[in-house]
Amino acid sequence: MKRRVFLSQAAVLFAKGSFDELGKLLKNLGTKNGIASAVLAVKRKGSGETFTFGGVNKESVFLLASITKPMTAVGVMKLVDRGELGLSDPVRKYIPEFRHERVLVKHLLSHTSGLPDMLPENEALRKRHAPLQDFVAGACRTPLLFEPGRELRYQSMGILLAAEIVERLTKQKLADFLKEILFRPLKMELSSLGLGGRNIRDTVPSQLRASSDWDWNSAYWRNLAVPWGGGFASAGDVVRLLEYFLGPDERVLKPETAKSMIADQNSSLDKGWGLGWAVDRKKKTFGHSGSTGTLCWAHPATKTCFVLLTGKPADESNAGFLTPISDAAYRNATGG
Repeated sequence: MKRRVFLSQAAVLFAKGSFDELGKLLKNLGTKNGIASAVLAVKRKGSGETFTFGGVNKESVFLLASITKPMTAVGVMKLVDRGELGLSDPVRKYIPEFRHERVLVKHLLSHTSGLPDMLPENEALRKRHAPLQDFVAGACRTPLLFEPGRELRYQSMGILLAAEIVERLTKQKLADFLKEILFRPLKMELSSLGLGGRNIRDTVPSQLRASSDWDWNSAYWRNLAVPWGGGFASAGDVVRLLEYFLGPDERVLKPETAKSMIADQNSSLDKGWGLGWAVDRKKKTFGHSGSTGTLCWAHPATKTCFVLLTGKPADESNAGFLTPISDAAYRNATGG
């Protein structure tokens, strides 16, 4: 009995210590890698800590980039719950001008549509401050890269068309729909698609080497509310999102619908993906990363949530900052 008590106490101390060590790691690697600001939130079975680095606090709002994608997917799945669309429906049923007959709604959410990540004219569209509908028009006519369902290839344009379906069926802007069916029910009070009425200065800037009037820090981009990467949130709000999927209830989706989003939809392919969420077959986690320097995941077996938000682009912060902190958190959660 004494041995069991000792082991139980040791486990508690290890869990508490692991959070402290992650805070130290955040500070050390942040300094070493030139990170201007970052917020790390870790939570396990109801106990958690939030650490900050640089001139930010727990409520600081970051541009999430692609962590937006599972949020957009929630909008689609809400309509599935309502019986307004089916995952096996062809995209052309809802977007008649879309050129490709064999692309299904589920392909858009599982990155198997054959659509490109970005349009060939992506930069030109942004430089002229094109409205989102111009991106939709481009996605409707762009050639497929492969037969739908045959490969998994990351595609932001698929998420864009999924969002377009939601807007056409609801007759609402996706930003308003997500506020109604996702952010409010989960009390994600600092979350929005697009700036949500706040000033740019009230969000954390991206650490860009050069600036333009169409980059991540521009008024154009931060107001555009792109459904593949234009979401804003605090680290705490992203934790709330992850926690919902660890124990879903009726607040947002039917529990079985939420569970399907974190289940591997591509079992016949060499890489797994859920519906909106990325799934890691080896680590048994679901989550997402973002090109602005963001990363989140949850480990259902240990009920661990991990969120790390920074403004330094992922191609400059992944190797020295995001990945080592994430790996340390995973080891501390799982012992592996």
